[in-house]
Amino acid sequence: MFNASPDNTVHEGTLKAMAQTLRHRGPDEETVLVDGNLGFGFMRLSIIDLATGQQPFFSEDGRITLICNGEIFNYKELRAELIAKGHRFCSNCDVEVIVPLYLEYGVRLLEKLNGQFAFALYDKKERTLFLARDHFGICPLFYTSIGPDFLFASEIKALLQHPAVKREVNLTALDQIFSLPGIVSPQTTFKDIHSLKPGHFILVKDGIVNTREYWDMEYPKMTDEICRKPDEYYEDGVEELLIRSVNYRLNADVPVGFYLSGGLDSSLIGAMMRVAGKRNYPSFSIVYPGDGEIDESRYQRLMAAHIQSPHTAIPFNPEEVQQGLKRAVYHSEMPLKETYNTCSLSLSARVRESRLKVILSGEGADEFFGGYFGYRFDVQRMQHTQTNGVKQVEEILEEENRVKQWGDPDFFYEKNEYEFAETKKAIYSDRANGLYNEFNFLNHLDIDKEKLRGRHPFNKRSYLDFKLRLADHLVSDHCDRVNYANSIEGRYPFLDIDLINFVRQIPHDLKLKNLEEKYILKKIARKYVPREIYERQKYGWVAPGSPELLRENIEWVNDMLSYEQIRRQGYFNPDAVEGLKKMYSRENFRLHTSYESDLLIIVLTFNIFLELFDLPGL
Repeated sequence: MFNASPDNTVHEGTLKAMAQTLRHRGPDEETVLVDGNLGFGFMRLSIIDLATGQQPFFSEDGRITLICNGEIFNYKELRAELIAKGHRFCSNCDVEVIVPLYLEYGVRLLEKLNGQFAFALYDKKERTLFLARDHFGICPLFYTSIGPDFLFASEIKALLQHPAVKREVNLTALDQIFSLPGIVSPQTTFKDIHSLKPGHFILVKDGIVNTREYWDMEYPKMTDEICRKPDEYYEDGVEELLIRSVNYRLNADVPVGFYLSGGLDSSLIGAMMRVAGKRNYPSFSIVYPGDGEIDESRYQRLMAAHIQSPHTAIPFNPEEVQQGLKRAVYHSEMPLKETYNTCSLSLSARVRESRLKVILSGEGADEFFGGYFGYRFDVQRMQHTQTNGVKQVEEILEEENRVKQWGDPDFFYEKNEYEFAETKKAIYSDRANGLYNEFNFLNHLDIDKEKLRGRHPFNKRSYLDFKLRLADHLVSDHCDRVNYANSIEGRYPFLDIDLINFVRQIPHDLKLKNLEEKYILKKIARKYVPREIYERQKYGWVAPGSPELLRENIEWVNDMLSYEQIRRQGYFNPDAVEGLKKMYSRENFRLHTSYESDLLIIVLTFNIFLELFDLPGL
């Protein structure tokens, strides 16, 4: 908490209450600091320097106070550089380097960091609060202003403990969930509570909140003069930087393990962990007993045996979805598009039972190396584009929407939004539709179209996957929340700033070659993983959704989706929800999740969200 007036004092009781909601993120130590108009609360998950790494950290003269969630992976190099400049350290903790870096470089210190972090630094001399979120948004940072008070936290539930924070739904975020892979910063599902965008920082001074960008993914334009190097240059570069990234993320004073799905990305990370760490690290997987169609345990066992990893397989049964769904919504603080987080919660719980605190996984490879079906579809569409004929009105309106979204009438991302808007309006209540022009996500989509203009379609899709899918959906919703729910820190070697700055220069035809996704990674993987894994097609498993829940006839699910409940809350059309229930309940009904959304799971988890966070109806 930070008050604009130096004469005001932060209320310590409120600060403690806010911090306590984050105990799952840091159960090892608790610190609450009140210094006049500044209040910092910190819950520590002890990973590096267990004995003397307590926060906050201070400068020697008391000018700077710092708290940081996350890790600075290149801290040893930075520490050596800072010691040579005359700075002294009081611990061996990685994040302490931020304090002298600020004294040397000010906000430009962010250019020096390779890590995953959300930090708050107070400069007493300048009376300025400086907050920053890492390049890829791995560590969340939420904030709001209430009069003269600026509040921030790693999770929204902490902000809700402040008595002046109102609990209201942000309909733009709900509209994003329907239309996009997930919510996109700075939107959250709570009105007037914001998420700091990845690669951004905030300066708060004299009651003014100033947000700035310090990094963004920028692909070269097709017209740029690029001196293409031999393919081996790119392969060697990725391999070298990825191994270094893995090695960085093995640094911990507690046991480290990894998630092993049986796919290419996690298998490659596991193999490189053994090379970099020169030992066998434990692996953890979810398996689905009795369901040969979705169970990948054969590939998981194959890879674990290949690298001699002590392997733990966690059985997950479909009935566990409904048992864990409310907890998944509570930790995500938002409605969900699918139920996969219930599996992830079981996975992180087993890691914690095994007395590990750090886990590595393969997020980021699909977004930057072209691992999704959309990359292939782009090529196929380009090959079959027909330019003859008169366009229909719907096509013209769709193109107008695409220009509004991406600045390109021909670029298709995931949905025909003009067409899908009619579906949304049918689901929304009359009251919601009366506000539609106000909350329509198209009017609030904060995408820099200049980063798309003139780029190859592969790089356009990669940029949008980073912005719309990776940062706030996958690494926040699917990773950060479900790992920290069980006091586990996730680390993601593919999301390394040095690696990604190299990857953005790789020619797109080395990422997708002859419609083969992640071509360059597969070539590298030949040295590390069995042929059966790097040659298999990408497999996108989907957890049981609303059709399966409806067929189980679960009482609380039926109550949540009842006509009267939907009508009373006022956000959705109860007749439309009844129609979806009838359709989804049919015995042979199946959702094609590659291109269809589970509309009813959004409605269900939205209702759970309203209940858990005591939010009002519309």
